[in-house]
Amino acid sequence: MIGKVNLFLCKFTFIMGHKKNIESFISGHFEKGIGYKYFVPSTINHQWEWNDGSLNTLLEKASIKLGELNSFAKLVPNTDLFIHLHVTKEAVVSSRIEGTQTTMDEALLPENEISPERRNDWHEVRNYTESLNKAIEELKTLPLSSRLLRKTHNILLKGTRGKHKMPGEYRRSQNWIGGNSISDAAFIPPNFNYVDELMGDLENFLHNEEIEVPALIRIGIAHYQFETIHPFLDGNGRIGRLLITLYLVSERILEKPLLYLSVFFDKNKGLYYENLTRVREKNDLAQWLKYFLVGVAQTAEQAVQTLSTILKLKERLEMDIAKNWGRRSSQALVLLQYLFEEPVIKIKQVEDICKLSKKSANELVSEYERAGILVETTGQARYRVFVFHEYLNLFKKDMP
Repeated sequence: MIGKVNLFLCKFTFIMGHKKNIESFISGHFEKGIGYKYFVPSTINHQWEWNDGSLNTLLEKASIKLGELNSFAKLVPNTDLFIHLHVTKEAVVSSRIEGTQTTMDEALLPENEISPERRNDWHEVRNYTESLNKAIEELKTLPLSSRLLRKTHNILLKGTRGKHKMPGEYRRSQNWIGGNSISDAAFIPPNFNYVDELMGDLENFLHNEEIEVPALIRIGIAHYQFETIHPFLDGNGRIGRLLITLYLVSERILEKPLLYLSVFFDKNKGLYYENLTRVREKNDLAQWLKYFLVGVAQTAEQAVQTLSTILKLKERLEMDIAKNWGRRSSQALVLLQYLFEEPVIKIKQVEDICKLSKKSANELVSEYERAGILVETTGQARYRVFVFHEYLNLFKKDMP
């Protein structure tokens, strides 16, 4: 009995001794490098509390909207069909925040359809898609950890402009954000000697079962901290945004990876960076969390609307094909199912998917064109590319 009491007291002391109030948070301190000062953030693995009632209201709304999205994903069949485009959209927008110029349409094309001067950007978007998909798969056997983030980072930078910037490894030199050099940088993250310790603290915070911190507050703080640590030489922004989705999936708050905040962040990049900076300079963690929770609520609501519209589109087209396409209806429905997963297609793919001759595949695609479902985009007589525009546009409509 005494042992149990002592254990309880130890746990109680651990929690009480590490309480942090969001309103009185001290974000960190500066230390001197050679000719510059770098910022060392405070640790985050604590029991967090707050007095601001509006934070509770925003947390409740974001949680409700996220719950609606999760229920939608669990109850509606075939949501896996649409995840590919959600991931592609995230890859395009998240990469664009870092300066790439690839569009949604281009991201879905094979490499040989991309002009040489745009292939570097295309590769970065494709790598992001691959790294996200692989990370989601890895979560089935690995916890969300430094190990998983480094593996994801390795895929992200593979064969791209960042391939020489230590893919898959935390940095061992000083980096900076903004400016042409470290002397005029907008922000200088902590010295590399702090990275392992700070990332360990972040990882422990995400998994600490001894503290009672709501999941959305936890990942909101963790995202800020990751961006402040900036543990890699390149790709920090993309991995930091990916961290949000990975955490929600790993905690089973989301059954499917359907929530991505990159569009919300990208709509007003200045506001995103301003809120991060406000924490470091003014210790205003509460304002960052309010902004973050608004982003979760708005993004989850938009995702539900998009999925709902997709399902109505799918139902309408399926009914029309079954009713009006006669002997072609069975193969047309097979093709339609595929198009909701891969909305850019060539005749050869139609042959393989529907098990048709080249002539029959051409006839089926022509029927799709007459119905306005597919649109040919190249203007060529051979090697034509067809796009399911109405579907693709549902994902593009809220992109900045």
